[in-house]
Amino acid sequence: MKTITVRYFAIFREHAGVDEETLSLDVTSAMDVFERTRARHGSSEPTGHCKVAINDEMAEWSSGVNDGDTVLLFPPVAGG
Repeated sequence: MKTITVRYFAIFREHAGVDEETLSLDVTSAMDVFERTRARHGSSEPTGHCKVAINDEMAEWSSGVNDGDTVLLFPPVAGG
């Protein structure tokens, strides 16, 4: 188990009901964190257009997470 702080933005924040939370999770990658929090908060956003950062640096979904990391989840951004 790792203690991970997760920060939510836009629709993810709305689903979670909080800006940020600290969770104890059995995870190895950013994708694992996303999947656990998506299930926890009932979000149906696919990862394809979402972005992730670890400790304030943009990352890949396959990037590893360590105990004490902060994972930031960004939903798709509409533009036009």
